[in-house]
Amino acid sequence: MHVTRRHFNQGMAAVAASAAAPLVWAADTVKIGYVSPQTGPLAPFGEADKWVIDQMKAAFKDGVAIGGKKHVVQIILKDSQSNPNRAGEVANDLILKDKVALVLTAGTPETANPVSDACELNEVPCVSSVVPWQPWFFGRKGDPKKGFDWTFHVFWGLEDVIAAYTNGWKSVQTNKKVGGLFPNDGDGNAWGDKELGFPKPLQEMGFALTDPGRFQNGTQDFSAQIAAFKKEGVEIVTGVVIPPDAKTFLTQARQQGFNPKVVTLGKALLFPGALEALGELGDGLSTEVWWSPSHPFNSSLTKQSAKALAESYEASTRKQWTQPIGFAHALFEIAGDTLKRSKSLKAGDVRDAVAATKLKTVVGDVAWGGQGPFKNVSKTPLVLGQWVKGKKYRYELEIVNDETAKEIPVSGRLKLR
Repeated sequence: MHVTRRHFNQGMAAVAASAAAPLVWAADTVKIGYVSPQTGPLAPFGEADKWVIDQMKAAFKDGVAIGGKKHVVQIILKDSQSNPNRAGEVANDLILKDKVALVLTAGTPETANPVSDACELNEVPCVSSVVPWQPWFFGRKGDPKKGFDWTFHVFWGLEDVIAAYTNGWKSVQTNKKVGGLFPNDGDGNAWGDKELGFPKPLQEMGFALTDPGRFQNGTQDFSAQIAAFKKEGVEIVTGVVIPPDAKTFLTQARQQGFNPKVVTLGKALLFPGALEALGELGDGLSTEVWWSPSHPFNSSLTKQSAKALAESYEASTRKQWTQPIGFAHALFEIAGDTLKRSKSLKAGDVRDAVAATKLKTVVGDVAWGGQGPFKNVSKTPLVLGQWVKGKKYRYELEIVNDETAKEIPVSGRLKLR
């Protein structure tokens, strides 16, 4: 067969077109890593993550344009198993094997700190949350003059939780004698720290703190702490314990005739499931509230209000809303906004885009370099809540003091147990 130059050129053009077609139509992929405790004693912090990630798959279904080019978004969830060593390992897997562009992490220092450390070491941008900023920053030996280069944090600080708790305690009649439950972990050591934690401000406000010393998570016997509190006439119990330890302590306190007027605990009393497990012991317990359906904020990504987001969770899971929903959602708001503004997927460009964030999210305004104590910390509002017998659920969380964040409305007043 005789092949003319025109036929030859047409044939070559067709070959070229077929070879180029996949390049024209196939979008590149950008990977976002997410590390949280899906199992182990800290699992309530990660309970809503899979639901949030499903929501994000829908939000990112059309991809995201980075540096003028459309990218498919892939989210990779890793379980820290509530173990700091495991958290560091899976963070390294995300960085070195999966080649993620950005790491997100949340759920106590035992997860967020080792993940942040792995990212700082490997020069990969990371945004963390659900850890008061002091255990995140100082727990990682952060230098206030330098800060960190690759890791950014969004949450409140110990100064906020101390203010929220004490504002509530001042509103009720007690002898101002406080018993502290501070375990030997990242949170407990920060909350109990004589300078950074509760002891100094409590003393300045006229509260007398009894701190029987550090204990291990999973302790089965709180007799020593209860005896110390009874001896000192403690009427307020505070601290930061994991949910199983709160149940052990409260059960043994009841058995040993110790009935404080106020119990305000961080960490353990955040979750509806923990209150269900406490049964009648749950009535009247108080805790910090970092996010709720009554927070007056909207998602930059889905446009849902905090109320709509909580209602959507309850409708699709048949479970009561839980505080980490808001912050898991907000981390992805930050990720989406960062990637859209990033010049490229080079780690330095993504990091610079994170640092330049100025975003209104479902947990409030997020901005680094002006909304926190250091350039790597952006603070969010905090109020005090109390679990009361509910209409829809056995216990419902009422906001009872908003002196630290007046934009968040109260629905009741702190009552003695």
